[in-house]
Amino acid sequence: MRNLGSSIYEQHSSNKTGTIMPTLYKTPGVYVEEIPKLPPSVAAVETAIPAFIGYTEKAEDQTPNDLRLKPTRISSLLEYDKYFGKPQKETAITVSVNETKDGSGVTISSKAVAKLEESARSKHIMYYAMQMFFNNGGGPCYIVSAGEYKTLAAALDGEELTAGLSELEKVDEPTIIVFPEAQFLSIDSFKGIHDAALAQCAKLKDRFVIMDVHGNTASLSDPTTKLLSAVTEFRSNAIGMNNLKYGAAYAPNIETILDFAIDETAIDVTKTVNGTSEDPVKLDTLAENNNSLYETARSAIRELPCKLPPGSAMAGIYASVDNSRGVWKAPANVSVNSVIKPTIEFSNTEQDQMNIDPGAGKSVNAIRSFTGKGTLVWGARTLAGNDNEWRYINVRRLFVFVEESVKKASEPFVFEPNDANTWVRVQAMIENFLSVLWRQGALQGVKPEHAFYVSVGLDKTMTAEDILNGKMIIEIGMAAVRPAEFIILRFSHKMAES
Repeated sequence: MRNLGSSIYEQHSSNKTGTIMPTLYKTPGVYVEEIPKLPPSVAAVETAIPAFIGYTEKAEDQTPNDLRLKPTRISSLLEYDKYFGKPQKETAITVSVNETKDGSGVTISSKAVAKLEESARSKHIMYYAMQMFFNNGGGPCYIVSAGEYKTLAAALDGEELTAGLSELEKVDEPTIIVFPEAQFLSIDSFKGIHDAALAQCAKLKDRFVIMDVHGNTASLSDPTTKLLSAVTEFRSNAIGMNNLKYGAAYAPNIETILDFAIDETAIDVTKTVNGTSEDPVKLDTLAENNNSLYETARSAIRELPCKLPPGSAMAGIYASVDNSRGVWKAPANVSVNSVIKPTIEFSNTEQDQMNIDPGAGKSVNAIRSFTGKGTLVWGARTLAGNDNEWRYINVRRLFVFVEESVKKASEPFVFEPNDANTWVRVQAMIENFLSVLWRQGALQGVKPEHAFYVSVGLDKTMTAEDILNGKMIIEIGMAAVRPAEFIILRFSHKMAES
């Protein structure tokens, strides 16, 4: 029996892909042993699970406010309605209806115009942001309610949004952070929450920030706003210099096809017939007394463009591109759905200055309109636009994806023997995962060995002292695929040869 146990132990200890404890058999019989030959696998983590932090109509599941500052996972706008309510209704819209009638009282022409000053509209746009997210391919996401809607005159509170960000740190799944209402903050509060978000990304190394340019104006929806002035203000005062590789900024804002939620009891409709104005009438009164004029006014209100920052739409595009192509594909040269046009038109010369910032390197990605193509995302840079390693969004997010996936897959090896058997299993596990990514097109190289390497072992990545201190150090190198940002076609005359 002693010799049998010894031979079994020798057989098992020579297995390089797994370790089985020796068994001392005492009863004669036939025994079956399964020896693991394959390494464990790396399960790919999700790459596009945004977290939206902002104000909501309510935050309720079972009792009022039980979801306030509680990151809540949803997968549809219907779920958002259930837990967080509807948009804040607009009260500052006015409608003017001009009619021309002939002498017999027959209407010859009628025109209705609705107006809503940007400074008078609601600052709470979370609901519209969610519409843009889902309309552009978004799926599961998290909502962090910083509180209920404030009155029109009340300022948004950066500290309340920061509190929501702090709660988000406790949740592992989110991979993208968005503050849809951040443009309505003071520029100092904007800087505070986004610097904190970038710091959280650098600390956890599993998420990325999408931000909208803050130009120290009410928003970038005003066509009179100079885009480059706003970008300069953003670079100087709205974001710091730390952890820029974990964020990307987009401009300008976009005109969407979304309809405003309105308070019919607060909206005045003024009718003018042949130059003579009648007394204003509330929209809800027209609904009861003059259905024709009511529908005319409602139609004019629906024509109002709902102008929004692009960040929430970009979160949806990130999710869509990740699902259709992979996280290694740059989220650019993609149409933005539910959009009429950008609020500010600009030229290549202006985009040159947005894309490349010689001073701080804070690249700003453009949302541009192209004839025959519609509105496209025309940039793929992080805020670290001058960094050769982390210049591109897809490269940064690919590394986040691989790092998080390998980290979670490596956790079962904690407290395993720090010896060659374990090293071989870990190395094979990671190499198999990276091989799959290479075949999918995520890594550059004709052969796997050109695309990545995984190294672990004594005198390779560890010293004897490292092993004594319980450290297993694994080095992974990847040749990430980078976008063809500049395609250069070179032409020349060729001399006739026949």
